Amino acid sequence: MALHVIVGKGPVGLTTARELRDRGHEVRVLSRSGGVPAAGIEHRQVDAADAAALTRAARGAAALYNAVNPAYHRWATDWPPVADALLAAAERAGAVLVTMSNLYAYGRPDGPMSPRSPLAATDTKGVVRARMWQQALAAHEAGRVRVTEARAADFVGPQVPPAQSHLGRQLPALRRGRTAWVVGDPDAPRSWAYLPDVATTLATLGTDERALGRAWHVPSDAPRSQRAALADLAAAMRAPAPTVRGIPWAVLRAAGPVSPLMREVLAVRHQFDQEYVVDAAGTTATFGIAATPWAEVVAATAGRAPAAA
Repeated sequence: MALHVIVGKGPVGLTTARELRDRGHEVRVLSRSGGVPAAGIEHRQVDAADAAALTRAARGAAALYNAVNPAYHRWATDWPPVADALLAAAERAGAVLVTMSNLYAYGRPDGPMSPRSPLAATDTKGVVRARMWQQALAAHEAGRVRVTEARAADFVGPQVPPAQSHLGRQLPALRRGRTAWVVGDPDAPRSWAYLPDVATTLATLGTDERALGRAWHVPSDAPRSQRAALADLAAAMRAPAPTVRGIPWAVLRAAGPVSPLMREVLAVRHQFDQEYVVDAAGTTATFGIAATPWAEVVAATAGRAPAAA
């Protein structure tokens, strides 16, 4: 089997590393902090913005995976050098570049988003992600490097730290029977990406030539609003049916001057105040990847809920 190199050891990187290892591949994870080999996965300390170091670490790799996760409010400054370095390293190493992305580049949707939807973002974060893909695709079309990209809805699953999950951060409140305060319209239909499905998609894109030269969506179950999803989680935890309310946008605006995170959330309000749904039919039809049944997602996610203090 082949060597696969993953840049970033957050939830996406580590879950994908385990998926590739379980498929029989040699796996190397690169991160700023490094680590010691564990469970058949090698760790090395490498700066994701250092193209030369990435190239050395990716020598002989079949695929290089971008699972980097800059701070939410630093995308405009932190993503461009990392994207440039990863693209250069993949080209020099002769590896396929597989990028983990999201739905920001589409901007405000007017229906379900597919990989063929226009990259119409006007906010800073969406424009950054669109430019990253356009740059990579141009290099692919010029014959310099082979690229593909996975785009996913908001993450859910026990592998995701609560602070990185709109649903996960509500588990303590659900457990205690308290009101769950969410961003945006609690009743807007949304897609959710189960992290093991994200890893399955990434590992498949990095090992199947049919993936090259285009983006693919991670399959998700039928849309569930935040209210419905949290009710499902509460039921799975045998907690009371939750009260779910949207945080008033005026409150978030008031926090903006002192909170970089809140300013960034306000800039992508369109992701929370209307339907935000993924169409991944192409991924399922081409690769046979289907979303994990929602009941299994709920059971696994609820199982990580902390006990009440």
